[in-house]
Amino acid sequence: MELTEQQKRLLNIIQTDFPICAHPYAELGKRLGISEEEALADVRALREGRIIRRLGANFQSAKLGFRSTLCAAKVPEEQLEEFVSIVNSYTGVTHNYLRQHVYNVWFTFIGPSWEDVCASLEEITQKTGIPILNLPAKKLYKIRVDFQMGE
Repeated sequence: MELTEQQKRLLNIIQTDFPICAHPYAELGKRLGISEEEALADVRALREGRIIRRLGANFQSAKLGFRSTLCAAKVPEEQLEEFVSIVNSYTGVTHNYLRQHVYNVWFTFIGPSWEDVCASLEEITQKTGIPILNLPAKKLYKIRVDFQMGE
């Protein structure tokens, strides 16, 4: 998908400064000098073109009392589809990626307590027969990434 200059400017705004108001697309349109309908149409086109994967808030889960962990699993090729489907059925999964490594499935899991996280991971192991390597962070590094789309 070839991005227009308007779409690039829109992406620059929504990455870090999405308006939190009653009519966010009207506000985006105002900032870009276009109508609310045009702003919404551009966002829809970017989603359909798979440029935007997700549009939503990111919360500091620890400040809300939640716990999270990085997980890895060694999943045989013939069990990949079933394993990934089961993992992705849990609302606590925020990312799930395949890697070219002996641990070929990596995902992050978040829950309201450490006990809840561990119980859910154990449940996944019980359902799939695949042990999960639980790798909780010892220190949090929060990296902000913005992809500037032009001037």
